[in-house]
Amino acid sequence: MGKPTRWVTETGPDHSHWYVDRFRQLAAEGADLAGEARLLDAMVPPGARILDAGCGTGRVGAALADRGHTVVGVDADPVLVEAARADHPGPTWLVADLAELDLPGEPFDAAVVAGNVMAFLAPGTEREVLRRIAAHLRPDGVLVVGFGTGRGYPLADFDADASAAGLHREHRFATWDLRPWRADADFAVTVLRRPAG
Repeated sequence: MGKPTRWVTETGPDHSHWYVDRFRQLAAEGADLAGEARLLDAMVPPGARILDAGCGTGRVGAALADRGHTVVGVDADPVLVEAARADHPGPTWLVADLAELDLPGEPFDAAVVAGNVMAFLAPGTEREVLRRIAAHLRPDGVLVVGFGTGRGYPLADFDADASAAGLHREHRFATWDLRPWRADADFAVTVLRRPAG
């Protein structure tokens, strides 16, 4: 693993366990935890190969697998990956640093980065993470990224990093349910694409 992520440096030692318990409780209460998956599912063909980058407890990847997609989830936090494996058997869940991502096998049709992952990366690794995710996409593959705009990673920096990673922005929304983007929105969902040629 490379530099410590903000997930490690900016949270307490029990944060990962709290996070696992929080999402298990939300699921038990019947909360809608699949909004990101519904959006991505609408953008890809049936049976797509999808990378869940920063998969956390696996809620997005599991919902995509339930819709018939082949999912590989990756997260740097072994506690979260252990919870994903326990709660959502089926997809492949791996412990890996996104800044060093190097997965064997076929390229992915799409990737999703949900849950403020970009804001929790190790400082200065954001561009490399986007570059590595882009390298795992097939030509014309899509990447959808959502994060809070006030979480320490300015949207202008994200746009510059995505462009430097060779990704082209197609759309931006204020929510995962496609509400229109506004400059004062506190969340951004950006659809990026790896060029076909």
